[in-house]
Amino acid sequence: MEDIELTNRALTLSNIKDTGQLRLVLKALDSDNRLRILDYLSNKVATLSEIAAVMELPISTTALHIDTLKEAGLISIQHKPSTRGGIQKVCARMYDRIEVRLPVVKPEREQSVELYMPIGKFIDCQVTPTCGLLTDTHIIGFLDDPASFYEPETANASLLWFHQGYVEYRFPNRLPANTTAKSLRLSMEICSEAPLYNLDWPSDITLWINGVEVGTWTSPADFGGEPGRLTPAWWTRGTQYGLLKFWHVSEQLSEVDGMKISAVNIHDLKLKKSPFISIRIGVKADAQHVGGLNLFGSKFGNYPQDLVLSLGYRTLGN
Repeated sequence: MEDIELTNRALTLSNIKDTGQLRLVLKALDSDNRLRILDYLSNKVATLSEIAAVMELPISTTALHIDTLKEAGLISIQHKPSTRGGIQKVCARMYDRIEVRLPVVKPEREQSVELYMPIGKFIDCQVTPTCGLLTDTHIIGFLDDPASFYEPETANASLLWFHQGYVEYRFPNRLPANTTAKSLRLSMEICSEAPLYNLDWPSDITLWINGVEVGTWTSPADFGGEPGRLTPAWWTRGTQYGLLKFWHVSEQLSEVDGMKISAVNIHDLKLKKSPFISIRIGVKADAQHVGGLNLFGSKFGNYPQDLVLSLGYRTLGN
């Protein structure tokens, strides 16, 4: 019969929304003869008898193929009077392209906010000698005097140390509205505290977040004997550098440098209940190794940073 212009029409199916039709379409396409029929009808309409003749198939077999294609919505059939007075089926292809859209699961996007805190800006402390604080140019107050931790100048400290006790910080809670926390990571340069320094001086250093004891890491030593990369040249009498440690609280557990330290998870910290996040770092009086701690700021040790807190979160409803 007559040729027709290509229309470049597309059938787009989703395997979730259009499951029924998709099954019919896939069944219809699962046949060489039906594919040949669709190819033949790419630029023309034709009667059932014409299609059967070209395909070299019996009329009855061709009719079954046509019915399958029509049920899938891939061809249309019009009944027109024939020149001999009967009715003939005129077949036309409906689409030039078939697109199947598979489901796409969008990965959960975890965003993060990063916060910084100078080590001298603690809001509370309880320390015992040996103890002290330094700026990059001088000693704050007096060495081994806990009262020095209350000097106004402590905000400028770039190294502090004590034998037992804690320092506590409050970071602003910058979790955006309509989000839920997924993780918390805290990094710091830290080590044990011995008189002068001692390369074999373990100390159990504990971290609390919002009053929850997250876990304890055992520092192996108070490092000295060679200068820290950032440590000012005038400070030669003791500790020179520490280890950069990463404390991580996830939805499952708490770790230090990838090693599990407790079962405390991010939900235990109840981050949404306060405008600040409390970070306490200390050595407990009843620890197995009461070996003090040194905490380094950006101008001492080997790493140019103070305390760095990173909050991972996702937006609710995503």
